[in-house]
Amino acid sequence: MADPRTTARLAKGPIGRFGGGFMVSREAKALCERHGLGPRELYFRGRCGVLGECDADVVVSAAVFFPPAHVEESWNGGRKLPVEQAVELYAGACHEWGRRRLGGHEGCARLAELLEPVVRRASSVGAPLFAGWRAVPLPDDPPARATQLMHVLRELRGGLHANAVVAAGLRPLEAILAADHSGTPFGDAAGETIARFFQWPQPYERPSPEVIARRAAVEETTDDLSAEVFSVLNDHESDELIELLRFGQAH
Repeated sequence: MADPRTTARLAKGPIGRFGGGFMVSREAKALCERHGLGPRELYFRGRCGVLGECDADVVVSAAVFFPPAHVEESWNGGRKLPVEQAVELYAGACHEWGRRRLGGHEGCARLAELLEPVVRRASSVGAPLFAGWRAVPLPDDPPARATQLMHVLRELRGGLHANAVVAAGLRPLEAILAADHSGTPFGDAAGETIARFFQWPQPYERPSPEVIARRAAVEETTDDLSAEVFSVLNDHESDELIELLRFGQAH
């Protein structure tokens, strides 16, 4: 029987992959080409557009782990697309990707059924992108619905994680470089790979053992904070959710 913290820990991997996979998908790429947007212009305009039409500094405050100048440039560059349309298109890419990747899994309807009360009853405090995406209407078909719900929960964990990083006194770049990326597809220098992908300027300082320890504690804190989110499920539902999320291991 999985307790809420175990559920949060076991669910974070597949929810992270399947809730965010559409962001670098061919569906997203097609949207960029169709609307004349750079990949990050669509990313920030679509993902953070739930904050509304706002100053770039508001987006910086929610995006957290990207260099502020990169966020500002991408957000302002994406203004060629109205913010409401950007969110609608981004949600559509999420749905299409979900249909393509999860359309063959019969458990999507039950997965969505289990995730909905988790999303609905979670506190939005400290997680503005979660709050914004929770308000976006869900599609009816199970693969798309389950994928959007995983995306919403991914935003929730992201917000909680950002709070834990700040509380630990870590700068965003420090947290990226000091993270334990073992088991990820990024390889040995994963922190630097991700930092470059996020457009942080080089060179990078090697994190000290003390910073690495604090970053490891941040992950534990994020799991603790996420446990409350999954406490709405009983033991049987938690076990069922974890089993349903195993579809990610086959793809």
